[in-house]
Amino acid sequence: MAGRRSAKGRCPRCAKGAVLTDGGTGERFCGACGYVVTDKAEEPGPEWRSFSKDDRGSRSRAGVPTSLAMHDMGLATVIGPADRDATGKPLSASMKSTIDRLRTWDSRSQVHEPVDRNFRQAFGELDRLKDKLAVGDAVVEKSAYIYRKALEKGLVRGRSISALIASALYAACRNTETPRTLKDVGSASNIKRKDIARCYRLLIRELDLNMPVVDPVKCVSRIASKADLTERTKRDAARILRTAERSRISAGKDPMGLAAAALYVACVNNNEGRTQRDVAEAAGVTEVTIRNRYKGLKTALNV
Repeated sequence: MAGRRSAKGRCPRCAKGAVLTDGGTGERFCGACGYVVTDKAEEPGPEWRSFSKDDRGSRSRAGVPTSLAMHDMGLATVIGPADRDATGKPLSASMKSTIDRLRTWDSRSQVHEPVDRNFRQAFGELDRLKDKLAVGDAVVEKSAYIYRKALEKGLVRGRSISALIASALYAACRNTETPRTLKDVGSASNIKRKDIARCYRLLIRELDLNMPVVDPVKCVSRIASKADLTERTKRDAARILRTAERSRISAGKDPMGLAAAALYVACVNNNEGRTQRDVAEAAGVTEVTIRNRYKGLKTALNV
C-alpha cells in the first residue's frame, strides 16, 4: 500500500469501502471491493524541463498570462535561442542556419503591421510610466484598454503617442480612484500638463467615459507620508473631510488641495510643527490654496 492515501468519499459501487488514491499511477479505487473510480489524474506539479528561452526559466505549466498592455496580448510564440532539438542534441550546421532564418522572420512578423508598431511604442512608454508612478496592474490594464479604444476610433492619428498614452493612464487613475494628479503624470512622462489635459478631454468626449469624483480622503495618506505626519493626524484629517462632505462644502474643490487643508487643520489641532509651506510642498499645491481651503473649513466646521 506504499504511495496510497485515503480520500474523502465512499465507493460508488459497494458504498462500504473508502476511495483510495495510488500515488504512483494516479488511480482512485475502492479499498474494499477494488472498483477503479478513475484511472488517470493530471499532475499539478511543474514540468521536468523548461520551455522558456533559457534552461534557467520557470518550469510552471502555465505561461505568461494574457494582457492588454502587450502589443500581441501575450499570445505570440517565440523561437528560443537554444540550438538543440527535442532530445537535447545540438543541431547540425545546415539546420542551425535554417532555424536562425526562421527565428529572424518570426521576430519580424510580430510587428509587421503599423498597428503593432504603434502598440509596441505606446505600451513600452506605459511600462515606464507604471514604474515611475507606482500604479497597480489594474490601472495599467485599464490604460491599455482605453488606448486600444482610442486607436480603433482613429484618435491617435496626428497626435503624440506619448501624450495620448499618458492621458489614457491619467484617465485610468481617475476611473479606478487612484490618487495621481495631472502634474504627477506630466512630470513622469516629461510632457506638458496642458498637452495631457487636451488629450484627456478628447478621450472623455470621444469615448464617452464617465469619471467618478475623486475622494479627497484617498489623498490624505499620500500627503501625510511625504510630510511625515502621525497616524492620529491622518485620522483627524479624514474625519474633517467626512464632516465637510456631509456639510457639502467640498463640492467643486480640488481634492488634493482640500486634503492638504484638512491635514493642516489636523496639524494645528494636534500641535504638530508643520507650516503651510510644508504641507503645500507635500501635496503639490500652493500655499494660497491651503489658506483658502483652511478658511472655508474653519468657518464651516467651527474649528
